[in-house]
Formats: sequence, structure tokens, C-alpha cells
Amino acid sequence: MATQAPPASTNPPTDAPDAIVVRFAGDSGDGMQLTGGQFTLSTALAGNDLATFPDFPAEIRAPQGTLFGVSAFQINFGSRAINTAGDAPDVLVAMNPAALKVNLAALKPGGLVIADTGEFTKRNLDKAKYDANPLEDDSLAPYDVLAFDISARTLEAVEPFGLGKKDGLRCKNMWTLGLALWMFDRPREPLHDWLNKKFAKAPDIAAANIAALDAGHAYGETAELSAPLKQVHLPPAPSEPGLYRTITGAEAVSLGLVAGAQLAELPMFFGGYPITPASAILHHLARLKEYGVTTFQAEDEIAAVCAAIGASYAGQLGVTSSSGPGIALKTEALGLGIMTELPLVVVNSQRGGPSTGLPTKTEQSDLYQAVYGRNGDAPMPVIAARSPADAFEVAIEACRMATQYMTPVMLLTDGYIANAAEPWKVPDPEGFTPFPAKFLEEPRGEELLPYKRDEKGSRPWIKPGTPGMMHRIGGIEKDANTGNISYDPANHQHMTDTRKNKIANIEVPDQDVAWGEKTGKLAVVGWGSTYGPIKQAVRRSQDKGCSVSHIHIRHIWPLPKNLGELLSGFERVLVPEMNTGQLKTVLRDQLLVDAESLTKTSGQPFQIAELEEAICAYFDGAQGNEGGQVAANDQQLPSTVEASE
Repeated sequence: MATQAPPASTNPPTDAPDAIVVRFAGDSGDGMQLTGGQFTLSTALAGNDLATFPDFPAEIRAPQGTLFGVSAFQINFGSRAINTAGDAPDVLVAMNPAALKVNLAALKPGGLVIADTGEFTKRNLDKAKYDANPLEDDSLAPYDVLAFDISARTLEAVEPFGLGKKDGLRCKNMWTLGLALWMFDRPREPLHDWLNKKFAKAPDIAAANIAALDAGHAYGETAELSAPLKQVHLPPAPSEPGLYRTITGAEAVSLGLVAGAQLAELPMFFGGYPITPASAILHHLARLKEYGVTTFQAEDEIAAVCAAIGASYAGQLGVTSSSGPGIALKTEALGLGIMTELPLVVVNSQRGGPSTGLPTKTEQSDLYQAVYGRNGDAPMPVIAARSPADAFEVAIEACRMATQYMTPVMLLTDGYIANAAEPWKVPDPEGFTPFPAKFLEEPRGEELLPYKRDEKGSRPWIKPGTPGMMHRIGGIEKDANTGNISYDPANHQHMTDTRKNKIANIEVPDQDVAWGEKTGKLAVVGWGSTYGPIKQAVRRSQDKGCSVSHIHIRHIWPLPKNLGELLSGFERVLVPEMNTGQLKTVLRDQLLVDAESLTKTSGQPFQIAELEEAICAYFDGAQGNEGGQVAANDQQLPSTVEASE
């Protein structure tokens, strides 16, 4: 949903915080992702800046009430700029004992727990491996606790609609959402409209959910509640005038791909195969057929990418998408795209690996795969989005490079970017410069030379069936001009160097400094979804007097030509990334920079506090107290293993 930016509040409460972190947690069947999504919508309509962090199990349906079946949705929202989903919640809504057990360690000391006592039965406590009911002993003493029977109150609210107990309890998430809307002074009308639209063919279900929503809101409004529950109003965040909407990374990539195809004046063909967390791109693009988009769900990853290459050969913009395991299967075909020099956009929504790894957890461990992971010398551009909203422009840039340089391009996102949401100012289409694709329709001279290159090093794009333009391309090495099969050693050397130089000489923007000065003691260099926490950690460290700057790289291959000179202006370089140090290795290899790693491979995104601590270590005077590995923690992605012991 899009909305005009609302005016700032003229009379905000003087004691209101400028940001709040709320986490909804429950069983996979409790609708926590839907609850969080709709609370996000109401927050965006209120004009707050926000960032979200969905977290759900890899199992399609883990056993109900178990630690492994807990699903959570965290949102950080406020009246100031928000860059991350927050280090730790101020409020934890726990729909059952397992949700409490898995997520409690994340809650700030003194934070508020809202718990559904109706689910704290002996059976559910046993499933969550509680020896005693935590709502009745002193284990929750460090927190404010508001515990009441949400289940019973939900059934009471939906009783007039004749729902059975099982169906009635499915409205429990709406009751909880209603309470949250009251807590943070959010209107209910947009949710009423959404429910009526969602259940247009089942009006009784819509009415029951609306009744549950209203009942939760009324409970907060009228009940005699203790001090922990109070209404908080956060005024809108300052923002430029314009049209805004919330957007996930998968949505932004999809819209950016469509925009890129339009700017290239090409129809788009998307070949995909379902895989978490990349599947959402296929789902979104399938709804955009009116923009010249053809979507094809193939029987496997290899068929998906080969179909996309075939579409590019035919004169469309071929696009494919996957996650690390699927990209591995596409590798041979990516080499074919490089050898035939056809435009192709490849989106890699990274997740924990190797193999099938951690399907629903985030990681940045496919950078080596993107830069180096093909047989032979097979270079291709690699570009990375830093946030959900940024993925729109990055997708357009990938389309530009693919069509202008006749090459496959790898676009890197990750599970955090793909699933998370943030406000996005809808751009003016007139602000983008078109880059129309050009097809060769007649020979450049007396003879057709399908590998004769232009000033960028790109070979001509020839649609099959063009009269008099029959030509040969394929995976076996070609003559540098005619495209005939060639096993000549000198020709292969020449073609290898030519393909390498074409990619190396792609024009990419000079690297800028995201936050801070262009010289100093420490540069923190990031890429991808580490942008938000790095920016906030650097800002806080600067407030303490540390000479530190933040540099965030979008173009990973080829690197910006001024990057080496920029990094030479700093005494030390720290590279935080959610892998074992892959960008650090690339920087050392390409720029001879003595970069140091700060790594995290627990399936968890970086916290601001973790990065701030690592930065401050460079200024504490202790030898060797820099870089290293961040330990797993129970803040943003809790550990069910520890909780079950």
C-alpha cells in the first residue's frame, strides 16, 4: 500500500521514546508473520520509519508447541531514521511457552512480556522443556509481565459468528494485533479494509477476524491494566515529501527488474525454480505480466537458467534467480552465458550454507561463488544491494550492465534483505536514464562478424531470424571475429583476455564514503545487508570521538577504480561480513590492502553493539585487540538448541 508522507505531529508527548522494538513470537501456525506484516503496514501509514526482521523455521510445519516450531517477527520503528531491525526488543509478545523460552534472552532488561496464559498448559510447558510455569515463579522478575488468557478472550469475541474452537483460535493473532494497535496508537480502519478484501468470499471469516481485532483494541482501551501496559505515541519521522510504501527486498528486486527491462526497451523472460528465500521474486513477477514479463517455473534450476539464456538469444532480457544451492546447479549454464556473451541477470538471495545449509537464515557466504565460482576463466560483474529499498536501483543497474556489455550479471541479496521490509520513496520514472538495447540488423561491412566488438568490448546482439544475419554462437571457443569454432591456441588466449578485459573495464561509479571522513584511523568496509548496523555503529563510535568512517561497496566485481586510493587514506581497514572473510580476501587480492576480518556465520545478522565493540577495540590501545569472530548470541535469531538443553 502506498501513502503520502503524513505531516509531523504538532504536539508529540515529551516523554515518548524516539524508537521502539517489538517482537511477535508464537507457533508457526499462530500467524506471526501475518501479524507482523499488518503491524508494519499500520506503522508505515502512521509515518514512522521502520525496519523489520521476519524469522521462521525451515520446516514447512514443525510440531506444534515445540521449540523448533517458533516463528517470530521483529519490527523497529520510530520518529527518527531507522537502519536496522533493532538489537533487542522492548516488547515481546509470546503466544506460547516455546515462544517465550526461545526469545526471552533477546528481551531488554526491564522490557515488557505479553503472554497468553491460555497456552501455558502442562503439555505445552513440557514441550518447551519448562520444569515450572515461568509466569508463576520468579524467573521473569527482571521484566515487566502482562499475562492474561488471550485464547479465551478471542473465543469470546468470535462466538457470535459460530466458529468452532479450532477456527476461532485462528483469530488469536488478530486479537493480539488489535492490542498492539492500541498500545502504539494505530488506526484499525486499514486493517478492517484489508480483512474484508482478503476474505471477500467468506464474509463471516472477515467479520470474525475484525471482531477479534476490535476486541483486542478495546481490551487495551478499557481494561483495568497494571502499569506495564500503557499507550505510546510515536510521531512521524522526518521525511521528504512524496509517495511512500513499505517494500521487501524481493518486491524491490522484482520491480527493479521490470523497470530495468523497460529502460532497456526489452520484454523480460524470467526462468526460475522454487527455493527459499528466492521464490518470492518469481511470485511477484508472475503478477506483472502487463509489463511485458513472461514467467516460467521450470522443472529444475538448470532448465530455468538455460531457458533464460535462450530468451536472451532470442532478443529478450533473460533473468533467473535462486539461492546458493541453486546457483551451484546453474554454474555450467552461467559459463555458457559468459562464453556466448549474452545478457543475463542472475539474482542470488543468499542463505546459510554449504549445501542446503540453513534455508531460512541469512548469510553472505556466496561471494566467492559469485566472483570466482565457475570453471575456466569466466568473469562476470557482481553487484550487491545494501537494503530492501536499495535493491530496486541495484536491479536496474544489473539490467544496464547486462545489456550494455553483453554479459551475465550476478545480483547479490540475502535472506535478511529478501524478507525484511522498510519504507521506500517511490521514485520518479523520469529520473532514470534509458539505456535502450541495440540489435545488429545488417553486417558492419561486407561480412557478418558476430564477435566484432564496439568501444566497450561488447559483441553485437543479433536476433535469430534476422534476414542475412545467420551466425553461430555456443559454448565451444569461437574465432575472435567470425564466430566459427576455433581450437587455435593464440585465438583462445586472445578470447580469454578479451572477455576478462571487457568485464574489468566496465564503467562503475567511484566509491564514496557512506558515513564519515575520507581519511582517518579506521575504515569499516561493508557490503550487502551489513549497511544498517555498520552505519549506526560507526555513528555511535564517532560520537565517542573515534576517527572511523564507513565505506559500503555496491560494485564488487569489478571494484570501483578509486577504491584502493580511498582505502589508502586510512591506517586500518576492518571488513565485517557474514562469512569467514570473503570480501576481505578479494580486497587483499585486488588492492593489496591489509584488511582485517570481523566475521559472523551463525545465521544471525550483525548487531549494532557487536560492531561498536569491534570498532572501539581499535582505539583502546591494546595490541592485537582487533578483528576476529563474533560469537552466536540469543538476540536477533535465538538458538533453539541451547533453549532445549
